Formats: sequence, C-alpha cells, structure tokens
Amino acid sequence: MSKPKIIFFDIDGTLIEKKKSITPKMLETLHALQDNGIMICIASGRPPVQLPKLGVDFDAYLTFNGSYCYNDQDIVFDNPLRQGDVLQMIQNAQKINRPLAVATKTRIAANGVDEDLKEYFAIGGTDLKVAPDFDVVVDQDTVYQIMVGCREKDYDGLVANTQNAKVTAWWDRAADIIPATGSKGVAIEKVLDYYQIPVSEAIAFGDGGNDIEMLKTVGHGVAMGNATDDVKEIADDICGSVQDDGIFTYCKKHNLILVVLVKSF
Repeated sequence: MSKPKIIFFDIDGTLIEKKKSITPKMLETLHALQDNGIMICIASGRPPVQLPKLGVDFDAYLTFNGSYCYNDQDIVFDNPLRQGDVLQMIQNAQKINRPLAVATKTRIAANGVDEDLKEYFAIGGTDLKVAPDFDVVVDQDTVYQIMVGCREKDYDGLVANTQNAKVTAWWDRAADIIPATGSKGVAIEKVLDYYQIPVSEAIAFGDGGNDIEMLKTVGHGVAMGNATDDVKEIADDICGSVQDDGIFTYCKKHNLILVVLVKSF
C-alpha cells in the first residue's frame, strides 16, 4: 500500500471502544500518522457538541454522518434537514410511540426519552434529558440530524412523507435520520475536493452500517475486526478489533507510522 494523504476515522467502535476512552496506543498512533505527514479526520454520526476529547487536533471533522463538516478555518459542507421534514418525522415517531432527539450545531433537544434512546446516548457518554423548549428548538434552530430508538422495521415509517430524509444506523436499536442527499461518503467527497486530494490517496476505518458509504467512497476502506458483517463484506481490507488496537497494528504493518512508544497503559 502506498502512503495515503488523508485518513478518515469513525469514533465509536473504531477509534474508541463504546463507552470507553481512547487507549494510549491509539492516541500515539494518531500523532504518529500526523508526524508522518498524513492528515487525520473524524467522520462520525455524533453532533459537534458530542465529540469526545481525544487528545489530538484533527485536520477536519465530519459530523452528523457528514451533514456538517468543518476545520479550523472553514465550513467545508453544510447540509441540514428541511424543517418540514423534521416536523413530519416528529409526527411519524409519535405514531409508533417513540420519542426522538433533534441535534443542532450547538445542542441536542429531546421530546422524551425511552430505554433505547437513553442507551443510544449513553454509548457516547451523554445523559439525555427531555428539553422543555423542544418546540422552540424545532421552530427556530437548524436541525441537522434526528436520533430515535427503533428497529429496522420502523425505518420506512419514520421517513414517510418526507422530501429529503433517510435513515442511517450503526446500532440495531436506534437510528440517525439525515438528509437523503448526504452521508459520510458524500461528505468525504466534499472534503477531498476542498483539500484537492484524489480519492485514491484516501483511507477510512469504520465498523457500523453508517460507515458503508464512507468505506466505499475512499480509495481503500478498512473494516474493524469488530465490524458488522455487512461492513466487512464491502471493505477492501479488515484490521484487528478496536479492543486490540487494530488500527495501530494495521498502520504499523503497512508502514503508515514509524515506531509508536506507549508511555503508559
């Protein structure tokens, strides 16, 4: 494998084990990639306000499953949900007795909390609470993503009668709803165009269903060892699991990093 110019990383289940912190070895791997002249970017379903502090400055951030992408200087891609679709999906969720949470650039607001939605946010370290001003947020703020506890059988109903919305999911008990014109793959195309980097010089690591388009978009898509089967099927390669610092082993094997000296565990 030739040296890439840029690497995109999902967070949960990829950079960090769910509900845990980044390991010292993984953190040093990220720094070593930058030391080797490789750009590193987050590509997550999380909103900006829910990004964890990982101890490294990434070159770019793809949030809301790619609907809002930015770096220290610019907004690279901005693709919110339509307000009419948001209102429709609130009604759709009510029909199946499901609360939901809407996410803006600066906050998350929920109109209720059930066990699935609570656990969904707990994976990312957030204790979700009902927002007393939920209706005001929906009316006045720009919503980029909706999160709702559900099952696959509920997907079509949740986006019924919307003009530009689709479901993407990395967990079988909940889903993210984003613009139909967006995805992590679309966002990566925008970021590569911004930096003038060919697709062939981009790598991505992911583990969940919402990473599939990302792995298919880059020149070389790598599924984690703990990835779901559908992700592994479309990936160009498979590395070790997040529990075993699979990205470190993969980067070392392919000479993407030099020696990583872990100070402590």
